Amino acid sequence: MRNSNMPSVNAGSMADIAFLLLIFFLVTSMIPNDKGIARDLPQACPPGADCNIPLKKNNIFTISVNEKGEIMANETLTNIRELKASLKNFIDNNADKSCAYCNGEELAEASDNPRKASISLSIHREAPYQTFISAQDEIAKAYFELRENYVSEVLKKETSKITEEELKKVQEAYPFRIIESSL
Repeated sequence: MRNSNMPSVNAGSMADIAFLLLIFFLVTSMIPNDKGIARDLPQACPPGADCNIPLKKNNIFTISVNEKGEIMANETLTNIRELKASLKNFIDNNADKSCAYCNGEELAEASDNPRKASISLSIHREAPYQTFISAQDEIAKAYFELRENYVSEVLKKETSKITEEELKKVQEAYPFRIIESSL
């Protein structure tokens, strides 16, 4: 028989080429940088300390979202567009008349003052995610507008020109207190 050599392809550099292609696509591809909802988590309770803060019922604004995405604000069916106004009225209420900068109606069934107001947000596990985000957005907008109003009326400044000290003062005037739970 004839001495036959089968033609072959030199595959020695094939691994090098595959490796270079892998590096090329890793370097040139965009890795998404998803951002979550910005929240400052509370500090851990020191050992031996009682960290349960008693809250009066009138100082808690409850928002519940059921599995259909319907929103209940203080046990009243409400629309997402009405939520911000309800929150602002509740937070800025000044029922105990201790808040000099508040513009609320001083209703006994709403918060005593902004420093005591808390928002309780309960979401059903099967509620639409967009409804949860929308409710979070409305809470953040309500606080933002109240704080912005405080800066312009009390501090008599533009929000972009306040100092770190003034920012802390604004945050103390309208502390962001939210309690989240899932059903």
